Amino acid sequence: MGLFDKRKKNMEPEEEPAKEIQQSDAPVQEPEEEKSNEPGFFKRLVSGLTKTRKQLSESLNQIFHGHSELDDEFYDELEEVLIMADLGLETTDRILSDLKRRVKEYKIKEVDPCRELLSNIIRDQMMVEDSAYDFEEQKTVMLIIGVNGVGKTTSIGKLAAQYKKRGKKVLIAAGDTFRAAAIDQLKTWAERAGVEIIAQQEGSDPAAVVYDAVQAAKARNVDILLCDTAGRLHNKKNLMDELAKMRRIIEKEYPEAHCETLIVLDGSTGQNALEQARQFSEVTDLNGIILTKLDGTAKGGIATAIQAELDVPVKYIGVGETIEDLQRFDPTHYVEALFADFEVRSEVEMLIEEEKETWQ
Repeated sequence: MGLFDKRKKNMEPEEEPAKEIQQSDAPVQEPEEEKSNEPGFFKRLVSGLTKTRKQLSESLNQIFHGHSELDDEFYDELEEVLIMADLGLETTDRILSDLKRRVKEYKIKEVDPCRELLSNIIRDQMMVEDSAYDFEEQKTVMLIIGVNGVGKTTSIGKLAAQYKKRGKKVLIAAGDTFRAAAIDQLKTWAERAGVEIIAQQEGSDPAAVVYDAVQAAKARNVDILLCDTAGRLHNKKNLMDELAKMRRIIEKEYPEAHCETLIVLDGSTGQNALEQARQFSEVTDLNGIILTKLDGTAKGGIATAIQAELDVPVKYIGVGETIEDLQRFDPTHYVEALFADFEVRSEVEMLIEEEKETWQ
């Protein structure tokens, strides 16, 4: 905690003052086709999950039409389908255990009522507490982490633009100083979003950028400070040290602000995304996940696996290139999009009506 007990001029290595790029306070103006609302985003989510849904629903419908008894063969085939949809072995085991428990509890003897139970169990695995987004309504410093190529820079830009539209005062810190393109891309997004950015030259100390950005955020009464971080350092110790250094700066220099750490993951990489999240969770505490590139992938089930296995909520999902194509994660919409072609209505709804009310 004593990293910045001395004045900033004594920081090692000594860095040039961060260059501040002023941006207009005018609202973000997007082309008409980029404007969106929740129903429009749900349609894009349904479209984006087409490959996953087709693969999953066709297989599930075959299983439910091909079995009349809840025997071992039924559960074995169901297990295989869920694993193939990238829900993962651990998550699949958990889902099947819950399904068997509810089948026993409700005294279900036939296969068909399990349709509704299955979709509800998966939705239950992904519920996000309302308090998960409290940070959006208070002074917050957001550390955005993740490997190169997952959509980290664009996610920062989209979040900045959306917060700006909601009347928030937003500042961006270009903390990924190891890759020149990251700084340039962030400057472009800052200009597009109409927010200010604190940046230094390539190779600068990322912690120095964060330090200057925190000072600017306090001085200007910024609501949300979005900090980019290096996408890849040459070993895990470097990554751990760098992130820890940034957090110490934030905690010491801006203790009244909430620090939110979000990891950006590429949904199209399936189990690789889960492994990335697991590795980052070993070196820093994660508050949430931004899952990008879900459109066009057959691995959309990975959202369930990541949240269930790491106990870290998916907070935002992206299904396209425009600013509005990154939205808060809604587990109900996600499951509805995932199972849109799967026949889930059955008489079991009467048995679990009270339970369903808690999910709405």
